[in-house]
Amino acid sequence: MNQATSRPELPDHLSIDPRSPHHVAAVFEHDIGIRFNDKERFDVEEYCISEGWIKVPAGKTLDRKGRALTIKLKGKVEVFYR
Repeated sequence: MNQATSRPELPDHLSIDPRSPHHVAAVFEHDIGIRFNDKERFDVEEYCISEGWIKVPAGKTLDRKGRALTIKLKGKVEVFYR
């Protein structure tokens, strides 16, 4: 069977947080890459291709629930399977 056919289609909006409505567990069974403004990023927590933004951790800062505080960066978002 072809590897590409067994992969789910990459969603327009995806989050690594399992509590998020934009979390798709099947996508995380495969290695995905995210290019932001033509530079590959490895720290992306959430992205939206159609709106053109990613969320990345803001240093080591945590919110009151102990999760990493994120900042939204706007630009060109490309998502692909490795």
